[in-house]
Amino acid sequence: MAVIRSSIKRARTIKAKTLRNKMIRSNMRTMIKKFENLLANGNIDEAKNLFPLVVKRIDMAASKGTIHKNTANRKKSRLAIRLNKAVSSQQ
Repeated sequence: MAVIRSSIKRARTIKAKTLRNKMIRSNMRTMIKKFENLLANGNIDEAKNLFPLVVKRIDMAASKGTIHKNTANRKKSRLAIRLNKAVSSQQ
């Protein structure tokens, strides 16, 4: 256990930031899973409507520093590719 006052405050701050990051990451992952489930079930129209919201959550996680911006771009790119493949296979 920390004894120095500044280290006690630092531990308290880290705990708060960890909770915030967990919330943001969890929300992002949940949205991605919903999107992937829609694609897997063939609900392409609903997936198209959900895609901008998923991208928004990923961008928010990147802007808050929860994930790296390159990771965010990679996730968005891969989801867009999957959506485009599903749309093209539907037609």
